[in-house]
Amino acid sequence: MPTTSRLEPGGLAALRSTLDLRFWLVAGLATAASLVVLGVPTAVVPNPYFIRMTPTEGFNVAVWLLSAPLIGLLIATYVRPPRHAFGHDTQERGAGRATLGGVAAYLAIGCPICNKVVVAALGVSGALSYFAPLQPIIGAGSLALLGATLVWRLRDRARRCERCAS
Repeated sequence: MPTTSRLEPGGLAALRSTLDLRFWLVAGLATAASLVVLGVPTAVVPNPYFIRMTPTEGFNVAVWLLSAPLIGLLIATYVRPPRHAFGHDTQERGAGRATLGGVAAYLAIGCPICNKVVVAALGVSGALSYFAPLQPIIGAGSLALLGATLVWRLRDRARRCERCAS
């Protein structure tokens, strides 16, 4: 059977049947956790534990606010739908891409001279001259990767539900 790039009407119904209250509860909690996990150590959220050496830029806030819900929804895709029995091996597909997207979001949000690895590799002036200008590109790539992985996982989830229903 050939696969299509879009969800068929039946596939959309199958997907909707898997997006139950548990899915949305996990997505909401994971989004809130992502906001804290990304925002506090990068000092996008001012706090007494971490101090940012460079001012927060608009793109830092944008990447933070856009990546957290994507991460939350991605985490929720790992919650098994209640009425559908999927194989264990299919549940972890996409985890590497999701992790890479989250790490890239963290790098895009953080202060360039607060990142010890970047400073060790490039020095403070290199972090400001070379790494800081790349952060918006890293952020855009992160959002694209998180979004694409979410779409892929939701399509995969719908396909598996269609097979379970038939």
